[in-house]
Amino acid sequence: MRSRILIPALVVALSACSGGSSSDSSIFVLYRNSVTDENMRIHLATFDAADGEAYNRGNCDQAKELFQRQPGVKTKFWCEKGRFRK
Repeated sequence: MRSRILIPALVVALSACSGGSSSDSSIFVLYRNSVTDENMRIHLATFDAADGEAYNRGNCDQAKELFQRQPGVKTKFWCEKGRFRK
């Protein structure tokens, strides 16, 4: 039950950190697919802190790992460079 509470809190915290002041080349987006459609791209968070590409990539990768390691997760999480795309 605890993990179900942590994940939504993490998404809210990540969304609150994006300041929108970074160039597109330093932005990373966290996506996941769906258990019913492995090709679906669902936006979870955008990492666009002014601290640069390495910082945003590192935070996205860390969030990806935290989501992926949750018990019972059947979806895939991944990061992509650039702004959100459908």
